[in-house]
Amino acid sequence: MSRRDDGFLLVRAGARCVGLELSQVVQVAQLSDVRTVPVVEPAVRGIMAVQGRMVPLVHLASLLENVPHPEEMGTTGVLVLVEGKQVCLEVDDAETLLREPALPVPPGEMLRWAVAVARSGGELVPILDLTALSSRLLEAAAQ
Repeated sequence: MSRRDDGFLLVRAGARCVGLELSQVVQVAQLSDVRTVPVVEPAVRGIMAVQGRMVPLVHLASLLENVPHPEEMGTTGVLVLVEGKQVCLEVDDAETLLREPALPVPPGEMLRWAVAVARSGGELVPILDLTALSSRLLEAAAQ
């Protein structure tokens, strides 16, 4: 069984719904007390304490669109583990836990950052390849 068969957490990030592999999800957290820090990555909002350690907070929709994070902060974060480092992804909502096997990205579909897709409500939802996004996420974690 591959790790993509463990299931997914579907999250709302801006106008899109995306999936995060459960094998990479540590917890869903309430966002609070974010400290701003100087960073190069415009999607990074700052750092915050989660489980007694400081982790970067990255606005997921901004990361995917390659734009600066919005001024107003949301309330929901998903703590993920990427290449051994924790990063908190700010999302609009953590919507659904989906325990379905991953499907390959259909030929001809341009789903940037997708490692696979899952079917939810009759639609295909891209499953994010956090490893492919890791250079930007880990840059944030190194700040």
